[in-house]
Amino acid sequence: MSAYFIPQGERIKCTLCPHYCNVAPGRTGICGVRKNNGTEIVLTTYGIVSGYSLDPVEKKPLYHFFPGHNIFSVGSFGCNMRCDFCQNYGISQVVPHDSGRKITAEEIISAMSSSEHNIGIAFTYNEPTISFEFIRDISRKVIGSGYKTVLVSNGYVNIEPLKEIISFTDAFNIDLKAFDQEFHKKLTGANLQPVLESLKLVSRSGRHLEITSLIIPGFNDTEEGMKKQAEWIAAELGPDVPLHLSRYYPMYKRDDPATSNQTLERLYDTASGILDYVYIGNLNLNKGQNTYCPSCGKTITERSGYRTINVNADSTGNCSGCGRKIYKEFIFSSQKDR
Repeated sequence: MSAYFIPQGERIKCTLCPHYCNVAPGRTGICGVRKNNGTEIVLTTYGIVSGYSLDPVEKKPLYHFFPGHNIFSVGSFGCNMRCDFCQNYGISQVVPHDSGRKITAEEIISAMSSSEHNIGIAFTYNEPTISFEFIRDISRKVIGSGYKTVLVSNGYVNIEPLKEIISFTDAFNIDLKAFDQEFHKKLTGANLQPVLESLKLVSRSGRHLEITSLIIPGFNDTEEGMKKQAEWIAAELGPDVPLHLSRYYPMYKRDDPATSNQTLERLYDTASGILDYVYIGNLNLNKGQNTYCPSCGKTITERSGYRTINVNADSTGNCSGCGRKIYKEFIFSSQKDR
């Protein structure tokens, strides 16, 4: 059960996310999974998963959290955003309440524990915060086991539930769709400011944080916009928070051409002049893959796809040249043979 709702006569207001859906009896909110059952808001997809697999942690993407390791990844259905460019719309915009693979928390933890070269569990693929009760119950069982918990999220969640999520989550990758309210509202159906507040809260909690921005031609691909975004990240979160610039492909309701190599390289150069760690994703480029020491310029980690090779990180994640801390969470394992 979640405490994140307020009865209002027959309707119940869900307070998990900033939509504050006022849900009629028998109906769900915008996310499609949180339902008014007559007395409370319940999660209709508890234990229903769209899939799970063992992924490289770099695929989340997390480049500064146990690089070279795997993480057991689990997803469900639904989302509290309506991005018309959604790259996973088959599970985020469709909620099969009467189907899907049903699995218990114990079964997921058992599969996680038996997975090879695995650091923990990631809640990903669709928006995990809307499955609050399920991720909470699994994560609480994982605490103290030596495994880590990761959340890959759009960040559209209210502060109080996010504080609880932070209490059982070790690392976050949060989407920053664009540093522009008009774009954010038009294409996602959600406001930008709550996402910024989530980013600040996660950063100040001391949990590991990385950010992903999907670059869509004609919408969030200007140098001016990227400069403002990078400056905000540096000022509010710190210049050492990694930023991943991801290539958009035509998907769902949008058929704009895929993001060009030149656009991603241009925005990479803009953000790299402000932030310590900027990466390019969803594209096989030589640029924007490796990690370099911001102090002495040494190559720390070389990457090709999801394969990683440690070049100049010592056993504690520091640069072997100048000693600067590069990775806070680090037990390096090369994936050069995977």
